[in-house]
Amino acid sequence: MKFIYSSVHVKYYCLLVVLSSCFTATASARDDIPLKLRGFSGLKPMELNIWNDQEFRRRFTQSYIAETDIEPTVTSDEREELLEIMQLISDDNVLQAEKVLKEALEDNEAATAVFDFTLANIYFQAEELDEAALYYEKAVSKYDKFRRAWRNLALIHVRKADYTEAVDSLTRVIELGGGDAVTYGLLGFSYSSIENSISAESAYRMAIMLDPLTLDWKMGLARSFFKQERFSEAAALCGLLIRENPENTDLWLLKANAYIGLAKPMEAAQAFEIVRQFGGSTADTLNLLGDIYINEGLFGLAADLYIEAMELDPDSSLERALRAAKALTARSQFDHTARLLDAVNTTYADNMDQETKIDVLKLSARLAVASGSGDDREAEILEKIVELDPLDGEALILLGQHSARKENPDKAIFYYEQAAGIEGFEAEAMVRHAQLLVRLGKYSEALPLLRRAQKIKYRDNIQEYLEQVERVAKSK
Repeated sequence: MKFIYSSVHVKYYCLLVVLSSCFTATASARDDIPLKLRGFSGLKPMELNIWNDQEFRRRFTQSYIAETDIEPTVTSDEREELLEIMQLISDDNVLQAEKVLKEALEDNEAATAVFDFTLANIYFQAEELDEAALYYEKAVSKYDKFRRAWRNLALIHVRKADYTEAVDSLTRVIELGGGDAVTYGLLGFSYSSIENSISAESAYRMAIMLDPLTLDWKMGLARSFFKQERFSEAAALCGLLIRENPENTDLWLLKANAYIGLAKPMEAAQAFEIVRQFGGSTADTLNLLGDIYINEGLFGLAADLYIEAMELDPDSSLERALRAAKALTARSQFDHTARLLDAVNTTYADNMDQETKIDVLKLSARLAVASGSGDDREAEILEKIVELDPLDGEALILLGQHSARKENPDKAIFYYEQAAGIEGFEAEAMVRHAQLLVRLGKYSEALPLLRRAQKIKYRDNIQEYLEQVERVAKSK
């Protein structure tokens, strides 16, 4: 965002500065998918509409004008220099004004804070925020009651997302009598950004009282309710604001998240669908809407949304899509799972790392087993997984189970023994091996495996099974 002012405005206000500086020369001083609140986030500093407001720009331009009750004094010589500098600015010779000011401050470090302030303003309008902040800080260090300097320093802190510093500067402005709507509104925004929602609420209420027309402050108040988990108040306020701004997708998103906080997922879904109609959806909102639909049993709609999210933002949706595929498989929605996995393979065919490829293959293997598409397809997929990662214990165990079903115990035992040598899979592999031996009637050989598995990872159900095998072994 650029500060742009007409030369007529700048010249007019610069002349006022000259006059006011003269007059102040002697002034004193259900296995459901958990619904996480997504699709709504706080604004970034540059997204505040206030920066583009004409009244705000006019007030910044007026910051060149001295406030006679809280201004640093200037000597007669300094006043003469300021007259020359302001004339340079009025003539659009800003670079020369900058040079003169810097030379004046280098020659006399104790020069009036007005010099530092004026130089800071030049840098601020040129978007050189670090330099501007440096000279505003010098100005207030020389004259602590310099309200204009505190105000502009606060604006820079907000622009740079230095919210703790912004709170301090804005509070100082208010202490010095500068509590207008913009100051309170930006104070609310800064408090909200450092998660001080109660103070943010108070500041936003003051801003709304002084300026009931600016939407930024009302939305800020709604967000403060939301962060305090006062979801009913957030939803109610959003409802009122939506009546006046029915196409504002940020309001609909905030309302949707408030409904999630109120455990009203279908009301939230309605709000997300309106955002979708307005073209304001993000991958996060589409994925969250998909989660809602899965939990409500609307599986086809959910799969559509996950696919749409991948198409909208491939970089951020793969993990959510894989999680959704697992959820659909768990609910026996094999057709929708297959459709989702096809979309994953199409979208990310050339961009999946090895770990992700393995995850997708495992899902395909589970789908093949669950949908009854045949053991051969399952084995083919599992063998690809092991080829990619020979230390994938889960795939080795599944291959062992497949071989056992195919009445090939030697091959099954081979896979189980391989898996037992991989950290994290020892106990499970030993139990599966033991179960195969029990089916083969080799109870004595199964017992040591079960005992070792229990030492690695004790489980009550396996202990019961071990005791049953012991009894059978003794009876033989």
